Amino acid sequence: MTVERIECAVIGAGIVGLAVARELAMRGKEVIVLESENAIGTGTSSRNSEVIHAGIYYEPGSLKSKVCVEGKKRLYQYCDEHGVSYKNCGKLIVATEEAQLSTLKTIQEKAAANGVPLDLLRANEAISMEPELFCVGALFSPTTGIVDTHGLMLAYQGDAEDHGAMIAFMSPLERAQVNTNGVLLSVGGDMPMKLQCDQVVNSAGLFAPALARKFNGLAKNFVPKEYFAKGNYYGLNGKAPFSRLIYPMPRDGGLGVHITVDLGGQARFGPDVEWVEELNYEVDPSRCAGFYEAIRTYWPGLPDNSLHPDYAGIRPKIHGPGTPLVDFIVQGPSEHGVKGLINLFGIESPGVTSSLALASHTADMLAV
Repeated sequence: MTVERIECAVIGAGIVGLAVARELAMRGKEVIVLESENAIGTGTSSRNSEVIHAGIYYEPGSLKSKVCVEGKKRLYQYCDEHGVSYKNCGKLIVATEEAQLSTLKTIQEKAAANGVPLDLLRANEAISMEPELFCVGALFSPTTGIVDTHGLMLAYQGDAEDHGAMIAFMSPLERAQVNTNGVLLSVGGDMPMKLQCDQVVNSAGLFAPALARKFNGLAKNFVPKEYFAKGNYYGLNGKAPFSRLIYPMPRDGGLGVHITVDLGGQARFGPDVEWVEELNYEVDPSRCAGFYEAIRTYWPGLPDNSLHPDYAGIRPKIHGPGTPLVDFIVQGPSEHGVKGLINLFGIESPGVTSSLALASHTADMLAV
């Protein structure tokens, strides 16, 4: 089989992979995107809340906080310039018992350290904004929004292709060999190929650690263990009770069962946290009972039998149940010693919001 040479290969055509390909192509690089499925964004990128996050919960100085806050600003501007649908609707983070009020202040302080404005509201002030709400206090985030994630991915793809990038669908990576010229990729699928690449970006999302283990020449101790946190979503029968996003207090592995209202005005609740060993996107109707209990802490008026299974997503975590949240890992040659290789590990929420900033960060690392 003939070996083709290419400057950059990006593995994974999810939202971050497409953003990286776009950034590299716009910087004049020759880019191919290798995608094992037959379309863009079939994994985590199409199975999330579609929220534009403000940058509230992340440790000050962390990569997550930096790329989320920068990415949010860039994302709103990008959507305006490219006609991608979005809504800057705002979000309320609610305390439903007195003991949680101190947590609101802690969240506000962390957000302020990240440069994110939050307004601390009394219960009556929050309820005046959302009359169906129950709370004893709340924080209002004016810079949170929602976005058409698929439209955003199509815009990234269009930009990348307009600058010469190519996407090869149904092209799974079978193995990779680090050599003196870069990395030799053996790609399977209907049209197998061998690509000698100067630079490779592993943006495979859920499969990024497993894919990194296929690189002969990359020490395995640099590859974190993957954990899958399934999030189930349930839709609401009838009119949405709120015009803004409503979030309870954060809990293990996620931000609690919150309500988002999509661009069509439909309300959905989720995600919960269900740690799983294998990928399974079926929504278990039996988990719905727990949703009613969680939702009624802040929306007591939720009618019986008003929720239906909607969809599920899986977060590509690199920490397990009961362990502290960890930062995004954008791992380059200075860490693992393989020239031209960037691994993106644990790119879960706020990956959509951070996508443009993560792409610039990755491209800058390759330019060193």
